[in-house]
Amino acid sequence: MSATAASQPQSPGPAGAPEPGTARPPRVIQSEATTEIPVHLLFRDDPDEPAAAVPLPPAVVRRRQGTGEQPRTARRPVVVEPPARAVPDVDPALVERRARVLPGIAGVLGGCAGAAGCVLSLWWAGTLPDAAVQVAGLPGYAGAGLGAQQWASLAGSGTLALFGFGGLARGRVGGAWVLSLFGRYRGTVRRTGLLWVNPLLLRRRVDVRLRHWRSEPMPAVDRSGVALRVVVLVVWRVKDTARATLAVADHQEYLRECVEAATARVLSRLPADAFHDDAPTLRDAEAVGEALTKALAAEAEAVGVEIFSAQPTRIEYAPEVAAAMQRRRVAALDARHRDTVLTSVVDSVEDTVTRLTTRGLVELDDYERKALVKDLTVAFYTGHGEHR
Repeated sequence: MSATAASQPQSPGPAGAPEPGTARPPRVIQSEATTEIPVHLLFRDDPDEPAAAVPLPPAVVRRRQGTGEQPRTARRPVVVEPPARAVPDVDPALVERRARVLPGIAGVLGGCAGAAGCVLSLWWAGTLPDAAVQVAGLPGYAGAGLGAQQWASLAGSGTLALFGFGGLARGRVGGAWVLSLFGRYRGTVRRTGLLWVNPLLLRRRVDVRLRHWRSEPMPAVDRSGVALRVVVLVVWRVKDTARATLAVADHQEYLRECVEAATARVLSRLPADAFHDDAPTLRDAEAVGEALTKALAAEAEAVGVEIFSAQPTRIEYAPEVAAAMQRRRVAALDARHRDTVLTSVVDSVEDTVTRLTTRGLVELDDYERKALVKDLTVAFYTGHGEHR
């Protein structure tokens, strides 16, 4: 305050006001979030003589001291990776390799040659019916009878016909055959069209197309032990047909069991909901799906199954706890909303008072400052309530 303002008679004020004729120290507003800011009185004591303006330092907003409040930063999604597990041992020699097959035309020609040989052998023995002789256009012949030579010729021709026609197979798109002979793996056929495969080999058809499997609701628990029901969608295909067929009894059943086990492991590492914290939860479907895919791919690789993705499509509370957890979630959302509104109102009031004082528009003592803060808080909070 200037000397002119200090020499003017002072009007009576609240308790603690300086005596008339004494210099009044500059009044300030000091809070936890601002520096000391000199301000002017809202109503001057002497309206005839304006008070000299006091240079004001710029307001600096600091971090709140003593409250433990820290600046809020966005949390990055946390990828939940379960610890590495031992992979089942599989015979290293059991790896898919190409089997040796012939074009289908070779089997057709061999079968026709064998059938023709059988007809000639019967005509040679004289046991071929007359109608067949006429159809085949063979000359009349009394026949030499069924001797050793005739039997050998008939057996060889019949074997050739059986091998030729019996080895014919049709390869389809998206399918493969796993061939084995006396329990030994002999290769895999992925070709399409008419083929000839050794009829002595045992054939096992395997579907190698891209497939997806949607599980039934599976029981699980989160990190807090709350019962859950989870549905998982798995996209997979058979990559190594030899291991998928010979290294496990049923690769589809094995996959289902692995999905259930991996889901239980991954979901038990995070809570289903963080009611009062901004922490990672099972609601982050991308992070949970990535962790589940990695865990499932590591276990399914041993049996030749390739996992492309394993995503939880639904994570919900079990029926026995659903009602209680729903009430808790609603209460947490309401409390969070009230806290957000209150924080916004307090920040708005603080910003308004700071701007009024830093620009020299008002000068307040403690009583007037408290009254102004109270009125602004009521006004701002009422405005927030009307917009809800």
